[in-house]
Amino acid sequence: MCGLLAYFSTDADRVDDATVDAVRGAQHCMRHRGPDENEAWWDGRAVFGFNRLSFIDIEHSHQPMPYADGRYRIVFNGEIYNYLELRAELAAQGAQFATEGDTEAIVAGYHLWGADVVHRLRGMFAFLIWDTQEQTVFGARDPFGIKPLFTARLADGGIVFSSEKKALLEVLGGSAAAGGVDGASLQHYLTLQYVPEPATLHAGIRRIESGTSFTVRDGELTTTRYFHPSFPVRPVAKDEQQAVYDRIADVLDDSVRMHMRADVTVGSFLSGGIDSTAIAALAKRYNPKLLTFTTGFERQGFSEIDVAAESAAAIGVEHITKVVTAAEFAEAIPLVVWYLDDPVADPALVPLYFIAREARKHVKVVLSGEGADELFGGYNIYREPLSLAAFDRMPAVLRRALGTLSTRLPDGMRGKDLLRRGAIPLEQRYYGNARIFRDDELGFLERRDPDLSHVTVTRELYERTRAAGYDDVTAMQYVDLFTWLRGDILVKADKMTMANSLELRVPFLDPEVFAVASTLPVDQRVTRETTKYALRRALEQIVPAHVLNRRKLGFPVPTRHWLAEDLHDWARQVIEESRTDEWLDRRQVLAMLAAHRENQRNGSPVDHSRKLWTLLVFMVWHGIFVEERIKPEIPETVYPVRL
Repeated sequence: MCGLLAYFSTDADRVDDATVDAVRGAQHCMRHRGPDENEAWWDGRAVFGFNRLSFIDIEHSHQPMPYADGRYRIVFNGEIYNYLELRAELAAQGAQFATEGDTEAIVAGYHLWGADVVHRLRGMFAFLIWDTQEQTVFGARDPFGIKPLFTARLADGGIVFSSEKKALLEVLGGSAAAGGVDGASLQHYLTLQYVPEPATLHAGIRRIESGTSFTVRDGELTTTRYFHPSFPVRPVAKDEQQAVYDRIADVLDDSVRMHMRADVTVGSFLSGGIDSTAIAALAKRYNPKLLTFTTGFERQGFSEIDVAAESAAAIGVEHITKVVTAAEFAEAIPLVVWYLDDPVADPALVPLYFIAREARKHVKVVLSGEGADELFGGYNIYREPLSLAAFDRMPAVLRRALGTLSTRLPDGMRGKDLLRRGAIPLEQRYYGNARIFRDDELGFLERRDPDLSHVTVTRELYERTRAAGYDDVTAMQYVDLFTWLRGDILVKADKMTMANSLELRVPFLDPEVFAVASTLPVDQRVTRETTKYALRRALEQIVPAHVLNRRKLGFPVPTRHWLAEDLHDWARQVIEESRTDEWLDRRQVLAMLAAHRENQRNGSPVDHSRKLWTLLVFMVWHGIFVEERIKPEIPETVYPVRL
């Protein structure tokens, strides 16, 4: 788990002292990702910078790592959990090893198997391999996009890659040199609460997509999708159900066992929900002294601390908590946004930052429950096709009439959104778990493109689901794998933990787990009464009974109340000081803030907090990365002691 930065000019010898200094100088942007070691290597066409956070083969496995008598150099961010099995297989085929770690298994696999090595890796990864003989680069990101990788083209024709976008901004020379704010990405952000891959909010910086490998040859970057998630759903007869549940429990246990591999102590995040509780309960089998961590707020109804503590007691683990105040929350926002690189308007980022900071005082690695909802059908929105089934049987003219009726109902009225959504097809109504501003609500956006909408992000994804014959629930899960999961869930997981030099591992997002989950029929995923049906049945002997069917909360944040109370003045100041008039009509944003406060004081059901939060996060981001007016105080040293 580290931070990598690399420059390549594969068509000419362009590396000089200035190039090396630029890469070396930008490494400080990633010091939180790797405080244990800071190394570099270069030749005439490549420069590698690497910040290491060490977990496996701590005294060796230094990077950038040479292999095959120096033919290759590799930098690698992540963990390969089946590296022991891979090393044994490679050694049997004649591979030689100088270390005991997982990095060398990747480059040795590439030497013997070529690009097919990515299909053998069970883990999370973003890596780059420089072949000094062929003068080519090979790299890849893991199937689900757990680990980030940004890329940009320099004016001299060279290509740079990095784990942190801010490092590329420094190499490029700032926001303007990176193409400035990309208007299309901003519009998507305001709709989705994140910028969808492969774009970023800077026009000149892109992301290597999840599940993609790539080469750089003669100065040209070529990408190839190697992971094509599919859902080969199979019916489950009643007498086969228990065998399916046992299979789910077994594959999860095996995944947790593999994810516990480390030469340092591994802990676990623990909320009050089934996913993190299951991971912690299984992890205790392999670490009886497991430490668990959770966070919450002082406001009633916005904390899972009590139920998480009850779960910790039930599974017999030591539990550590962190309560976040409104003042701490507001003070941390600029720093959190700096760590993010691109804005993500998920308020749960902030408590996650605090609990990661607390956990890092005790452990260097934590497990978490991300991915269970996308794989096993855990979001309540996945039940929507069941509730809208009656609309599917209606004549099109009647559906349109109901949609028209919904527009005449007052905002906040019960049933209004159900009528609106039932009147439109899935491809138009579903674009992920976060739906912030609809297209008709973007009047405050100064450069709105009327031809651009969420449909442009999901169109190709839906085309694939229809070609595969997927039902609506499966189609929604498929879309989320390429949007919500990698755009929001995994970004906040990576950025907020690595901000504190803490590695987060996600056992649900394992190829073997996905292979089992993807075969479940719809009725084993969602019913009219519950979500994650098969997973809940599988975990009956693992998770405490009080958690098994508990309503999902996640990390709830009281932004609705705070933006009308404790954080109202802070929000107004952010808006008034922002220099985003090129993009936003700030008068409308201030009016929205005032209306929200009035609504909360009068008991109105209309809630603008998610919309406001999305705008506020963008304004803070713009103040940091574009205006350079907001300068968060970044810790110079982050936990340098190896645990």
